[in-house]
Amino acid sequence: MSHAGLFISFEGIDGSGKSTQARLLADHLRGLGHDVVLTREPGGSPGAEEIRALVLQGDPDRWSARTEILLFTAARRDHLERTIQPALEAGKIVICDRFADSTRMYQGLSRGDLRAMVDDLHRLMIGMEPDLTVLIDMDPTKGLSRALARQTVEERFEDFGEELQQAMRTGFLALADEFAERFVTIDGGRGIDEVAADVQQVVSTRLPS
Repeated sequence: MSHAGLFISFEGIDGSGKSTQARLLADHLRGLGHDVVLTREPGGSPGAEEIRALVLQGDPDRWSARTEILLFTAARRDHLERTIQPALEAGKIVICDRFADSTRMYQGLSRGDLRAMVDDLHRLMIGMEPDLTVLIDMDPTKGLSRALARQTVEERFEDFGEELQQAMRTGFLALADEFAERFVTIDGGRGIDEVAADVQQVVSTRLPS
């Protein structure tokens, strides 16, 4: 899919600070006069938000990995049609907290060797990647501690424990190598302002003139 705007995704393990950094980047770019849409996955459209409640709440074994792949892909398709693509076609900057790379990791690798299934569905139903993916890298022990401290109802994946978070970190770093043309990895183990400054510097080189 071609578009006039700029599509930026943030990825990282739970508790990495990616959501905070996505918000700070949106605020920064709006301050520069850019038209920005800040969104998230799963979610970002009414239908996708309903699916979010299904997949992020409840017992860790509520869904199989294959069922999760279908649910996340359905949510992403609705999000793409109703939020992301219209904004990009209008020339806006879309900042998304998680996108398909999270499904490649959480369902495609960590919960079974299903990466090929994720990629096949992505090509068939989504057909696009972000222009830039910012990976906020974080020590899994610290990240999980942060995530659990939030005490929200959306803790289904955190409940899988540190082993999953370690696998996710390894997997995300491997993805950054696989898709080196769009990934930038930033050390998230520092102060929020330091991380934000690095994010802003990276994004400044990709902004439309």
